[in-house]
Amino acid sequence: MRLLIFLVVGVWLSTITAYTQTLPPLIAEKIAVPIQIDGELDEEVWSSQDWASNFYQFFPSDTSLASSQSKVKIVYDDKFLYIAAIMYNKGPRNKYVSTSLRRDFRGEQNDGISFVFDTFNDNTNAFQFGVNPYGVQRESLIANGGAQGSDLNLAWDNKWYSAAKIHEDYWVVEAAIPFSTLRYNDGAINWNVNFYRIDSENAERSTWTPIPRNFSIISLAFSRKLIFIEPLKKEGANLSFIPYVAAGTDRNFLEGTGNPLKPAVGADAKVAVGPALNLDLTVNPDFSQVEVDEQVTNLDRFEIFFPERRQFFLENADLFADFGTQNVRPFFSRRIGVDRDERTGQNVQNQILFGARLSGKLNDDWRIGAMNMQTASDEERGIAGKNFTVAAVQKKVFSRSNIGAIFINRETIDLGQENTLFDPTQKNRLAGLDYNLASKDNRWNGKFFYHKTFGAEKIEKSYAAHGQVTYNDLNWTLGLGYSDIAENFNPEVGFTPRRDYKRGYATAGYQFFPQSNWINRHGPGFESEVLWNETLGVTDEFHSLQYRVQFQSLSVLTLSANNRFTYLFAPFDPTRTGGEPLATGTAYRNNFVGLRYFSNPRNVFSVVGRAEIGEYFTGNIKTLAGTMNWRMGYLANISMNFSYNNIRLPEPQNSADLFLIGPRIDLTFTKDLFWTTFVQYNNQIDNLNINTRLQWRYAPVSDFFLVYTDNYFPSNFAAKQRALVMKLNYWFNI
Repeated sequence: MRLLIFLVVGVWLSTITAYTQTLPPLIAEKIAVPIQIDGELDEEVWSSQDWASNFYQFFPSDTSLASSQSKVKIVYDDKFLYIAAIMYNKGPRNKYVSTSLRRDFRGEQNDGISFVFDTFNDNTNAFQFGVNPYGVQRESLIANGGAQGSDLNLAWDNKWYSAAKIHEDYWVVEAAIPFSTLRYNDGAINWNVNFYRIDSENAERSTWTPIPRNFSIISLAFSRKLIFIEPLKKEGANLSFIPYVAAGTDRNFLEGTGNPLKPAVGADAKVAVGPALNLDLTVNPDFSQVEVDEQVTNLDRFEIFFPERRQFFLENADLFADFGTQNVRPFFSRRIGVDRDERTGQNVQNQILFGARLSGKLNDDWRIGAMNMQTASDEERGIAGKNFTVAAVQKKVFSRSNIGAIFINRETIDLGQENTLFDPTQKNRLAGLDYNLASKDNRWNGKFFYHKTFGAEKIEKSYAAHGQVTYNDLNWTLGLGYSDIAENFNPEVGFTPRRDYKRGYATAGYQFFPQSNWINRHGPGFESEVLWNETLGVTDEFHSLQYRVQFQSLSVLTLSANNRFTYLFAPFDPTRTGGEPLATGTAYRNNFVGLRYFSNPRNVFSVVGRAEIGEYFTGNIKTLAGTMNWRMGYLANISMNFSYNNIRLPEPQNSADLFLIGPRIDLTFTKDLFWTTFVQYNNQIDNLNINTRLQWRYAPVSDFFLVYTDNYFPSNFAAKQRALVMKLNYWFNI
């Protein structure tokens, strides 16, 4: 019976893959007169019959046409790609779910239509543009074939135009995307495309090209052709210039230091180099407007990863950032602009003087990336300037796989000295080779790499090797992996929290799809990992048995039973509150159970929560964490991030009640005026943080920011640090 199921599923997936290759394309007509983007489809070109229609359901099922249909039409001229889309409802409707009027909405609760363009037909990278019924835009970059939702990078911004109109039983989008915003081959005659819609009223997601529901809705393995009547031509000159002026003041009450209000100027530029390469330039960049990271309660022995948010590093970010794997990253751009204050031993922001970044396609099979950044010296804090160089190349192999190489070099170059100081003893280099596996039908994915670091002295055992492969069909998800991280592997511009271990892991999961009005899918899952080294033997284990239920309402419930083994190779305080640490060389095996719940995100009030209870080192722990959201239409979102850990340990270790509370108020007065206030109370680090940011988008991708940040001791509200920043930038297309 199991063999029969595998054969049936295999035939079904093969049929889907073959079917998507034979589905009719969309023909794009070239027009002579530009279209006015007003949401009114009154131009004659929109009256023709060449529309992409017959959208297929992706959720709750994938075996029929969508119940709420949509259609899309595309035309173009020498400067713009024009899009018209009509989204039909089952009946009259005047209310839609939009969590905010802020750009870059996300989440399956939002009504919207998205357009995905794989401009190099590689089924690996793509541009995505989306609009909701209220005209709110979003744009993103899709990497790694869109295998997971995390491959969608919404932090990327660019200039394009759209309008939306709501009618009695349908809504309409009209958009114009400048060709200068996109990267593609000169003379291209077709792209891979897909379109998908989220309909909140019926909890339905639909796509123009059918996608099996066990994959991601942004999967690039499933697409159709957009055919241009005439080949596309790249314009000779394409330059965007984004200058800024800023002024800021700050004060450190702990050290008794501060800076008066002082101005700053700088600029970014984007230059098209050839048809598919982009050169990003920056001089004295300022990232003060970037939203602060959400704090977490750290009960782990290692460093916490926070994603990159700075705009300069985002286009083609996967070319640099996706080498390695989750906790073995050779390059982590947030290392640039951060250094160690020798007076306090703390990591602090350090000014970036200038930088250049070239990235993109050489042709259909080759991608390249090169970056150089220089940071400033700070004599007062004992910081010497650093120069960062990164070079990457990637070659497509087979249908969707690729092989890539990366080289990273960090040198100490102190430009503040009378003579440039080059310190050959303070350098760190890495060379690596990665192979990314992605089968044509998306069922097989994997990653294999070998990286090696080099310092001023020759050191053995400075490598990292890794291999993993996963299989995913309608019902089964299976995975195996192995890592070998040597004791002297030291990527100082990367993110590798620990070294000197070997890791083996396996995952397995099965999904049932019942005929039910309540449950969409459910099934068990198992994951297991073991870490060891030659000296100590097994140092870590984690084993988890789970059962996951996804409801038709989009809510998800997961139950788990877990076992963890930990060997301490350094003293460790389990509460991180300064208590007596557990001794080096001791080992602990703990059992605990967990529950995770994601409520229906379409509701006005929704909750994402996690609860755990069980053993913790020598004692026990109770954990409750998550986020509560209250949506007041699209004008206001009030949320509360919370984390409570009740830790009870026998003496001499500390017991602790660790609270992290983070209320957030996000007001979107219009599509151009936003105000966000974020408060974070964390008693683990004895800190109360307030960050409030006013943003006025007075022109496309051009903003005025006013940002205020304050940090206090929670017990007496004594101030720690305080800062006020104003910033104005403008995007010029030249």
